[in-house]
Amino acid sequence: MDASLLPPAARRIAPSPVPHERVSVRGGGCAVVRLLAGDTLCVVDPEGLQRAVVLADDPAALADLAGPAAGTLADVLAAGGEGCAEVARLLAAHGALAQDFAGVAVLPGDHPAGAQARLAARADALVVIAAPGGPMAPDAQDTASDLRVTIARAAGHGRPLPEPLAPLALDLRVPAAQARAFRVKAGEYIQIIDVDGRQCSDFLAFDAAALDAGREFGLDATTTRTLMGAAYPGPGLHSKYYDERQIPLVEVIRDTVGRHDTFALACSAKYYEDMGYPGHANCSDNFNAVLAPYGIRARAGWPAINFFYNTAVDHTNALTMDEPWSRPGDYVLLRALTDLVCATSSCADDIDPANGWEPTDIHVRVYDAAEAFSRGIAFRMNAEAEPRLTRESAFHPRLAQMTRSFVEYRGFWLPTCFTGEGPIAEYWACREKAAIMDLSPLRKFEVTGPDAERLLQRTVTRDMRKLSVGQVVYTALCYDHGGMIDDATVFRLSPTNFRVVCGEEFTGSWLRDKASEWGLNAYVRSSTDQLHNIAVQGPLSREILSDVIWTGPTQPAMAELKWFRFAVARLGGPMGPALVVSRTGYTGELGYEIWCHPKDAGAVFDAIWAAGAPRGMKPLGLSALDTLRIEAGLVFAGYDFCDQTDPFEAGIGFAVAAKEEDFVGKAALARRKASPARKLVGLRIDGNDAVGHGDPLYVGRAQVGVVTSATRSPVLQAQIALARMDVTHAQEGASIEIGKLDGLRKRIGAEIVPFPHFDPQKTRVRA
Repeated sequence: MDASLLPPAARRIAPSPVPHERVSVRGGGCAVVRLLAGDTLCVVDPEGLQRAVVLADDPAALADLAGPAAGTLADVLAAGGEGCAEVARLLAAHGALAQDFAGVAVLPGDHPAGAQARLAARADALVVIAAPGGPMAPDAQDTASDLRVTIARAAGHGRPLPEPLAPLALDLRVPAAQARAFRVKAGEYIQIIDVDGRQCSDFLAFDAAALDAGREFGLDATTTRTLMGAAYPGPGLHSKYYDERQIPLVEVIRDTVGRHDTFALACSAKYYEDMGYPGHANCSDNFNAVLAPYGIRARAGWPAINFFYNTAVDHTNALTMDEPWSRPGDYVLLRALTDLVCATSSCADDIDPANGWEPTDIHVRVYDAAEAFSRGIAFRMNAEAEPRLTRESAFHPRLAQMTRSFVEYRGFWLPTCFTGEGPIAEYWACREKAAIMDLSPLRKFEVTGPDAERLLQRTVTRDMRKLSVGQVVYTALCYDHGGMIDDATVFRLSPTNFRVVCGEEFTGSWLRDKASEWGLNAYVRSSTDQLHNIAVQGPLSREILSDVIWTGPTQPAMAELKWFRFAVARLGGPMGPALVVSRTGYTGELGYEIWCHPKDAGAVFDAIWAAGAPRGMKPLGLSALDTLRIEAGLVFAGYDFCDQTDPFEAGIGFAVAAKEEDFVGKAALARRKASPARKLVGLRIDGNDAVGHGDPLYVGRAQVGVVTSATRSPVLQAQIALARMDVTHAQEGASIEIGKLDGLRKRIGAEIVPFPHFDPQKTRVRA
């Protein structure tokens, strides 16, 4: 019989080959993997010039392990880079001793981007991969960059589970299309792991004390969505799942997927019967079976928390679904807020994409309440990248003393506002005195080599030949069709050395790809983790920094530093921590950014705070920053521009230079400039009704544009916005209507006005 004629429930789909495992080794850090005989390890340096060291507990177990001796594992761990503490913990868990490891430099550190070393395991071995490197001075460019490790498992080995996060209190496998129940105590951590990827897992939790008293109080999705103000909670301030009493039962600590469901029931017998598959295994019946011993009454369909389930509500108001985002080893980490009875399923659905058409196992681990885990959401640069949990900048310990209101922003925790102040007070501090903010999530790339200028000349819209050493320029980077990749500031550190500061991690990868495509002798290496930065903005910023920043005789003093210039400096005097200070910012005020190595961040913040607080300086969060930058007409990626927007449509046409050399997107930009279709304009809005990103703009019944950013301006005492409009209707002084509700049932009047709305001549930033 042709297998394609069988119903999905009766058809086994041939398992796809086990994909290569990927491990990231952070610059200056290390990672550990377990190899079995026959496995192959490949170490790749995607950025170039990064030394790679491989150490094994049995060096003879690795074929082709050759190269100069590279020190001891004790030296690697003592460096204390990212991953070193975790490697030490895992080695101890395996009973391995650091002195048993010997290794070599498999990549010497003088190689181009993409260099790799491949090793085969003759026997089982624990292997540590290190990316050695020390702290990079802010005016240097010897950054330690990441290595990418891939592991190809030999036939029959399969993909191992990720190592436990800590010693285990419970280790429980949930076989495909089944469910399991278990108890946890208050404070314990529950890790739900998608073993093979693309597998949903429904989760239930009940107050154990209430069950003992004969009452059932379990997780309630409707209550949770209402209290958290989101489709589902995530790590951070709004992280809890509640029961119907509005009592929190669990909170989310980590999430490496970021896509779940709280709307649909766990699959039930009725669902499969309605689809033509009577008798199909289902999560609701599986839950009834495993919860019966706890005295929990059966349900025809369980309202569960559906982890890894990929659902959405589309424009027709239909609840849609597709294959999960989860990959092998992805997980959610929860913390029990009271004693609980829990149940977890491996969803049985094999008749649609919910589980990638083939149910697989789920694994549950429980950890002791005494453990401490960082909070984080997975950040991936692209579809192939390994997840990196949200991290704290080096300034975070200081800011966390002032607020608990942090949100994830491009892989970092940043404050939205500060306790006892709030966005309005923070805003006025910046406009009238001074404010300090953490901008460490900005991506930094060191662009070096004989062809560095040529690479940038061919990829950015500004003319790099005119950029002096010590100067900064704002620029755009575009695709061939003219749509923007990113905006950036470029620092020139020497005739052949540049630093690109931008928003997207992808920008560095794109620049590197272009250097390879064109055969240029240029390196693009990430220094984001080597340079953290704060901004001090406001009329008193120069006065404050003059008290704490020292510059040598060959560098401009704070009073001499011009707009879009930078100085190599020290904190407090000639022997203080090294800094770079640039006269740049994102507020429309006189302001500076201070760049330092993370190890010096505490001293830098403390010194600036001591000088600024008596002068009225306040900390500034993202909410106030958004108001400041909209008033100043400064654009924001994902709001005011995207890959479908060219620099002219984004209001930054001034950043496109008339240079002779060809650069990516040049022809398309010339065409689009000559025949513009859309234009960024300013709006002054009638009344105080809330207006936001994405609101449509109308002339009569025709939509002619969209609001890109909007805010209530305290200094102008009006609602203002940036908007992209069809050029036919983009004349200053014209009236326009903003559509609310369905765009037709409610309209808000607005006038097209020049922007920037505040200080259009930029007298304050030039002061």
